[in-house]
Amino acid sequence: QVQVVESGGGLVQAGGSLRLSCAASGRTLSSSFMGWFRQAPGKEREFVAGIHWNNATTYYEDSVKGRFTISRDKAKNRVYLQMNSLKPEDTAVYSCARSSRYSRQIYEYDYWGQGTQVTVSS
Repeated sequence: QVQVVESGGGLVQAGGSLRLSCAASGRTLSSSFMGWFRQAPGKEREFVAGIHWNNATTYYEDSVKGRFTISRDKAKNRVYLQMNSLKPEDTAVYSCARSSRYSRQIYEYDYWGQGTQVTVSS
């Protein structure tokens, strides 16, 4: 069992920055893959970024490459999503989730947080 809790969302102007945090507790995250997803109103949930817990290899959705950075802190059991140059189209509920392997597919993830709202005003 893994408990996942996100924090750090909020309201920011276009061009601004936010850092989301995902705290994971419970079973070891060794060999896990941690992903950030987002869901905007009226749209499907989509993969944003992911990171291998062991070797920190990262993956990004094309629209966030160069603006978002995912990282992890093994000692704190946390995953972060640094979001820079935010755009109104980044507005969504952002969720952190755990998978046993790299995947961009929602069904591959077995533990999810409740999500945190990010709103970017123009």
